[in-house]
Amino acid sequence: MSSRRLFVAIRPPESVAEALLDTMEGIAGARWQDADNLHITLRFIGEVDRHTASDIESALESVDFAPFPLRISGVGQFAGKHRPNAIWARIEPSPALDELQMRVEMACRRAGLEPVTRKFVPHITLARLNSGSGPIDAWLQGHGTLAPVPWNVDHFALFESDLTPNGAIYSELTRFPTIAR
Repeated sequence: MSSRRLFVAIRPPESVAEALLDTMEGIAGARWQDADNLHITLRFIGEVDRHTASDIESALESVDFAPFPLRISGVGQFAGKHRPNAIWARIEPSPALDELQMRVEMACRRAGLEPVTRKFVPHITLARLNSGSGPIDAWLQGHGTLAPVPWNVDHFALFESDLTPNGAIYSELTRFPTIAR
């Protein structure tokens, strides 16, 4: 049986994605994200068989949430043992986002997935870095006040990630809208 590599995420609207794309320069060797790959991961699922994927999709249909605003507020980095490995746009703290993430996590557990133990750190990855990447301090300082206009989240989606030699290609499989209240 074939498997699928899945995750659950929120994509920013085009206006926010454009503002993020405008920041993507100035670090030698950085692998900048494409507009189609910008997202806030709510739950990384990984490789699952088609039956499990169907169970996950069914469980996610039960996630109830009202629309809520989100805003980007600055930038940051993730670091490995010796050097940064990614730069990202920080998502302003949002109790509604935290609640949605928890509901998505619980739906995934109901579908039979193991719990995620990593703390939820809402962000949008802008670039991946490696040992050949240039210094990032000037970029971080120059974009530290990044704050495109806020947007209202009215859906999340289940995505498939196809790994290719040129990077991952993300395809939206199912969109889950808010429930009108």
